[in-house]
Amino acid sequence: MHSICLNQRFLQPSKIVCIGRNCTAHISELGNDVPDDMVVFIKPNSALGDTLYAERGEPLHYEGEIVLLWENGGFSAVGFGLDLTRRELQNTLKAKGLPWERAKAFDGAALCSEFVALNTPLETLALELYVNDEMRQTGNVGMMLYSPPAILANLADFLTLEDGDLVMTGTPAGVGEVRRGDRFHGRILAGDTLLVEGSWTAR
Repeated sequence: MHSICLNQRFLQPSKIVCIGRNCTAHISELGNDVPDDMVVFIKPNSALGDTLYAERGEPLHYEGEIVLLWENGGFSAVGFGLDLTRRELQNTLKAKGLPWERAKAFDGAALCSEFVALNTPLETLALELYVNDEMRQTGNVGMMLYSPPAILANLADFLTLEDGDLVMTGTPAGVGEVRRGDRFHGRILAGDTLLVEGSWTAR
């Protein structure tokens, strides 16, 4: 089982719950429709990786996200995450009305920074993603169609979160293709205060 790190503790998420189409600007840039209900898909534990690859049978696309860790009945910690997508395959699967797992749940499809305890209100959280020192994505909880409390209320209808599970809350506009040698640096902030960051170089 793959692990994430919180304050020198290693936790093994049973699953990564991903919220899709949770920012209108990102929905528009991909030419999708605003969904009638929250879009949810699951990445397994095996999708957690340490290495950012530029290709997995086709070029991969990045999506920077605020990732929340579930423990003891609530969100206890936060980290920065990259949700990686085989976009061409995803578009093919969507066109046929088929599930996305082959495009979203492959080995290494989720990268996470270390996590830090949440000592700040969820509504203050924001993310920044830099690629080769250029800001590519910026967003905050206020831009989400479904805030973290709304995400929990929606998930409660059909899904149990277990200690150590991760929730990837959706990506803002600015997604794009990963290119070999690109340097990625993701940051999670509370207002102007840096909480945690992570860096990867694409191989």
